[in-house]
Amino acid sequence: MPLRVLILGANGFIGSSLTRAILSQKNWEVYGMDVGSHKLEDSLGHERFKFVEGDITINREWIEYHVKKCDAVLPLVAIANPAQYVKDPLRVFELDFEANLEIVRKCAKYKKRIIFPSTSEVYGMCQDPELNEETSSMVYGPIEKQRWIYACSKQLLDRVIYAYGVRDNVDYTLFRPFNWIGPKLDDVLEPKEGSSRLFTQFISNVIFKKPIQLVDGGKQSRSFTFIDDGVDALLRIIENKDGKASRQIFNLGNPNNDVSVAELAKLIIGAFKEFPEYAEHVKAAKTVKVPSGQYFGKYYQDIQKRVPSIANAKKQLGWKPKVDLKTAIKRTLDYHLAHKDYRLE
Repeated sequence: MPLRVLILGANGFIGSSLTRAILSQKNWEVYGMDVGSHKLEDSLGHERFKFVEGDITINREWIEYHVKKCDAVLPLVAIANPAQYVKDPLRVFELDFEANLEIVRKCAKYKKRIIFPSTSEVYGMCQDPELNEETSSMVYGPIEKQRWIYACSKQLLDRVIYAYGVRDNVDYTLFRPFNWIGPKLDDVLEPKEGSSRLFTQFISNVIFKKPIQLVDGGKQSRSFTFIDDGVDALLRIIENKDGKASRQIFNLGNPNNDVSVAELAKLIIGAFKEFPEYAEHVKAAKTVKVPSGQYFGKYYQDIQKRVPSIANAKKQLGWKPKVDLKTAIKRTLDYHLAHKDYRLE
């Protein structure tokens, strides 16, 4: 019998990309829920995809029925935008922790395999040159820096799931995405500053001929990972060949794509040069430095460097990322620009 996979948050960046990959590459059945479906237009109607619009905080009976029915559960619903951590920390806690805790408990109740999206943010301000799943510490700022509520929520769920694994023999995998990027990450046509994560925000700023704002000069670096590489790892985790993904924690990122935010801005502006119709946008593109307190507010605190060790993923999954950063940017722009006219005045 084909695997049955439950994806909560199927319309999100990871959820929609994973759904599409499963339907095109595997014979598994996918059951999905989300509050919308606009990122699933190429999956809706597929005979192996059953989707319902719903809210994980409301449609609990549907979720419990499908947890019992499915072989693997991926609770991908979360607020994952630093601007929101500062602006509305309680909403982040209520959705990212409380709502997902209910799903984790249902997986434990029915002894179902849970594949949980932790985050690279759990490492906080750890100074290790490479962040390791087993040995790196998790270092956060003072309570008034509300930015850390997302990382704390995710970390506590990691610990809860691990504890269920020890006490109740629940099968699980925790995966930690390191700045996954690509088509459909956020809406490139949303002009409001801070509405998107920085990768999409920079693209949007070029489209709208707005300056790219480099928080604290853009000196902080990230290891950007193309979505196709991340989804490849998730397919291996779900398949769980020889049980090698069971009770494991995996950093899923691309250490070779470690660049500063300022360098990322230059690469994105340079990538627009491949589209002659955007020549005026490239000419108008510029970067400006802005203090983090001005951009995010006083409750923000930043991480200067975040490079993953992916040794465990290589060993257990036989996985390593393949897409370099320039190619990742090009593929994203090809998707958003090649067949659409965003030459806005």
